[in-house]
Amino acid sequence: MNPLCSRCDKIVYPTEKVNCLDKYWHKGCFSCEVCKMTLNMKNYKGFDKKPYCSQHYPKTSFTIVADTPENLRLKQQSKMQSHVLYKEDFERNKGKGFCVVADTPELQRVKKTQDQISNIKYHEDFEKKSQMGGEDSPTNAFGNQAHSPSYNNVPEPAHSAAAPLLSSGGKRYRAVYDYAAADEDEVSFADGDFIVDVQQIDEGWMFGRVERTGQQGMLPANYIETI
Repeated sequence: MNPLCSRCDKIVYPTEKVNCLDKYWHKGCFSCEVCKMTLNMKNYKGFDKKPYCSQHYPKTSFTIVADTPENLRLKQQSKMQSHVLYKEDFERNKGKGFCVVADTPELQRVKKTQDQISNIKYHEDFEKKSQMGGEDSPTNAFGNQAHSPSYNNVPEPAHSAAAPLLSSGGKRYRAVYDYAAADEDEVSFADGDFIVDVQQIDEGWMFGRVERTGQQGMLPANYIETI
């Protein structure tokens, strides 16, 4: 049994049948929904199982999800839930002796901060000992003070107090979440803020400046995106 045309609802015979968009058409009925221009299998564009020419093909528009109070509440709730789970794990494992701790970005940052403090303390003690050694130097046979070799004037290798920073090559970033600084070396920002002068510290943390406030510091890498 021959099918019916999707345009005129008349019988379509095999010699004039066009099978397209899961429907059957007469060759003359296979035309644009808007301008009625006759189409073929090479120049048609299907939308909602209807044929269109390239000029009248419906334009799809992207839906922008607004920051409604409900969306903001869900975002804040998920953030609070993450903090609660972290504290529960900490309290559960506290006092149980040695345990394997996951090497999270936060722990890496704390470890590097402790290393920085240790390096600074070491250099301060070294400078104090060098100065004390210069004051107690012995006198020579002529009554003049013998000048012991001073290490204060010898240029020391530059020890970076911070972890190696990898430049982002002048890229600009945009915040995709709000973030409140949890430490003195961190910086707060709001969703949509632009972050500039960004430098990579490790996989989880970056260093940058918030363009809106002018403040700079460490920030989580998964809270911003490249633009």
